[in-house]
Amino acid sequence: MAETKTPKVGKVPILGKTTKADLPADLFTEDFHQSLVHETARADANARRRGTASTLTRGEVSMTTAKAWRQKGTGRARVGALSVGSRYGGAATFGPKPRHYTVKVNRKARRKAMRSALSVHSERGSVAVVKASDFEIPSTKAASEALTKWGAKRSTLLVILGEETGLLRSFRNIPRIDVMEVGAIGVVDVIGAASIVISEGALEVLEKRAGTDTQGAGPTDTTTEKDGE
Repeated sequence: MAETKTPKVGKVPILGKTTKADLPADLFTEDFHQSLVHETARADANARRRGTASTLTRGEVSMTTAKAWRQKGTGRARVGALSVGSRYGGAATFGPKPRHYTVKVNRKARRKAMRSALSVHSERGSVAVVKASDFEIPSTKAASEALTKWGAKRSTLLVILGEETGLLRSFRNIPRIDVMEVGAIGVVDVIGAASIVISEGALEVLEKRAGTDTQGAGPTDTTTEKDGE
């Protein structure tokens, strides 16, 4: 049986360095699946809705139950309750009530959509890697200069680990730079960013979380579940 060759991914810049880094081929060589990416991005956006919008029904609005005027003899219409939605101060007709908007997306489909979104950035050349050790001492000036030198397009998504506080403090105050922990990002964040920067540690976690489904079923599977998938 002939072996399947893994597509190669070009090297990407390292922020603030003249050297380049390799990207995991199984994470950045997925074909683009528009319907799958759309479904997953929509599910991500819906899951973040608070769903707390609420209006008063006829049973909840504060209104007298007395009849406005007698049934006959006034020349007016025959009016009963004043709490109807067509009257001022009445209830909302078919108004929203608290609810959830979550939509289930299968794990394999979600992983494939994430790989598709990342591969788009790889093809466009809008992905870079950053080393957390370079920003152990936070410096917004150095972070801004590194982004400018690379030619990052705004808005830019920076994906980091939770303990990489140096990166967080260096990049969070730069306009149109979104800093997110790797376990919290979704397809909607990746596909909505013009550029994406990933720390070396976050890249390893992301590979375990959204790598190809044919990866080994060894100890890495336990880590994958802990990382939020």
